[in-house]
Amino acid sequence: MAEAKTSTLIKATNVEVVRMVMPAGKTISDHKAPGVILVQCLEGKIAFTAMGKTKELGAGQMLYLESAEPHSVEAINDSSFLLTILLNR
Repeated sequence: MAEAKTSTLIKATNVEVVRMVMPAGKTISDHKAPGVILVQCLEGKIAFTAMGKTKELGAGQMLYLESAEPHSVEAINDSSFLLTILLNR
């Protein structure tokens, strides 16, 4: 995973799928997505914070978040996850 990079896998009118790669300790500060999101951890472990709660996701675990809900992500270990955004267009 040391050489892996974040990459967009699908970009269409109503959906985007991105493989996010984050080294341990990296954070993505509070932000909002333009649609409903699904996050599925592929490897490693991430901490996903939304609605005042933090949920740790390990490989194979998934979560759902409503559109425009503020959230942040931190990589606990070197991690990758699939981010699917169902766009409100």
